[in-house]
This record gives sequence, structure tokens and C-alpha cells, in this order.
Amino acid sequence: MARTRCGSGPFFGSGTRGTIDVVKVLIVDGANVVGSVPDGWWRDRAGAASRLHDGLARGQWPYDQVVLVVEGQARKGVEAGVTDGLTTIHAPGEGDDEIVAQCRVLAERGDDVTVATADRGLIARLTPLGAAITGPRDFHPGR
Repeated sequence: MARTRCGSGPFFGSGTRGTIDVVKVLIVDGANVVGSVPDGWWRDRAGAASRLHDGLARGQWPYDQVVLVVEGQARKGVEAGVTDGLTTIHAPGEGDDEIVAQCRVLAERGDDVTVATADRGLIARLTPLGAAITGPRDFHPGR
């Protein structure tokens, strides 16, 4: 999928017209998706993150890239990096802060970003960045 942009900026010279590829990216708020179903995840956060990762990697999603952000104890369940076509990011602190940082970079790049979360505070931070929001339950491994 491509779209045409007019103007200047890092992709174009001043006043030129060009076409860039728009990448559809899904960012999954791991803590919020896992926490959307009370299945005992709190007893094994690493295991819950691993199950979420496996489910996302096996799924057929209408996105070019899928990014899973995990934090805290959940980081022990999934290696950071790209495996099975899924990018996993270990948030160094709060997962929400990492998701906002990722969305900011992707928005500046011109990508079409959707975030899977129901966290109202996070949604309020993402709205000015133009990120679309989808609910977490569609991505829960037990769906």
C-alpha cells in the first residue's frame, strides 16, 4: 500500500511530490492484553507473556508488522528481538512509556499505527499521535 504526499521533509526535497510506503503496524500492550482476561496470569506473568507471544506469532493479522511490548516480570517469558515474524520489545520501565515512544517514532515515519489496549490513560497519550486503538481481547491467546 502506498500513498502520495506533497511537501517537504525528510522524505522529499522542498516542494517535491513523492510516494512512500505506508506500513501498517500493530503494537500490542502486553500487560493490558494479558490482563484483559482473569485466567490466573498474575501467578505466572512470564508464562502469560510467552503464551501471548506464541498466539500473536501464529495469528494471521492484517498488519505488516506486529510489535509486542512487555514489562516487568513478563520480560522473562519472551526474548527481546524478532522471532517468528514478531518483534518483542522489553520496556526498560513502564510499558506505556515505551508504547508512546514507539508510536511517536512510527508516526514521524508516516506509518499507520494501531495499538491493542484498553488502558484509558495510555489511549489519552496516544490520541495526539494519531494512533488508532483496538481492544485487547481480540489478541488474547485464550480467545
